Amino acid sequence: MLFLQTTATAQQGFTFDPLTIIMLVVLAAMIFFMFRSNKKRKAQAAELQDQMVPGAEVMTNFGLFGELREIDTERNEALIEIAPGTIVRVHRQTLARVVQDEPVLDDAVDETGEADEPRDRA
Repeated sequence: MLFLQTTATAQQGFTFDPLTIIMLVVLAAMIFFMFRSNKKRKAQAAELQDQMVPGAEVMTNFGLFGELREIDTERNEALIEIAPGTIVRVHRQTLARVVQDEPVLDDAVDETGEADEPRDRA
């Protein structure tokens, strides 16, 4: 009798209940977003490498600012001038971003009641 019950359910095939369908949809969505974020990350890395040219103002992962002097791709090193005549050698992957100089707006009001002109950061 048990044998007849198992063969009867085996002949029906695998049925998709709603929970299985939902789990498959969620899995497909997770895979889609994983590939999408990976593609964005690669595009951002390529854009950063395009901006990393000698003479650019850069910041490292540990907060060191300086002017990029040279990148040695074979040795994975970068030379950064942090002060006139002071050059440090860091690993190339520690270069976090290229610093864009933006004017700092000072909202201070002078004695006449007028706002000061925006000043550039020096």
